[in-house]
Amino acid sequence: MNAMKLILPALLAMVLSLPGLAAASDFDYGTHKVVYHVNYDDERRYMAAMGNIQNHINAVGAENMAIKVVMHGDGLGLLQTAMTNENLRGRIENLKMQDVEFQVCANTLRGRNIALEELFDASEDDVIPSGVAHISWLQHQGYTYSRP
Repeated sequence: MNAMKLILPALLAMVLSLPGLAAASDFDYGTHKVVYHVNYDDERRYMAAMGNIQNHINAVGAENMAIKVVMHGDGLGLLQTAMTNENLRGRIENLKMQDVEFQVCANTLRGRNIALEELFDASEDDVIPSGVAHISWLQHQGYTYSRP
């Protein structure tokens, strides 16, 4: 038993000193440009996606990020759900304070007859002509693609 008390701290120190186990705050991820694609109708996935985005910001730093959330089709449900879900609304507000942009597809608004007033905190400045075209365009501008 006494040998275990001596060996355990030494083993723990060795494992923690391995180069691949650096803490996120000790790792320099550089700068990121990311487009998050939301085109599904699932409240649990919306919450998870907002958590993924916050984790991304926490790891890289808001000052090193350019993040756009592009919503089209069923994805507009993200901002519709936020109208009545305080937790989701709070997450969106928090992300917006960190300069995350939430972009809405004009084709979906028109095709589904959805008014901007039906979407949480959406304005004309958030409307893009086509969600799928915008995602492709952003990728050509150096944004990486993520679909949580």
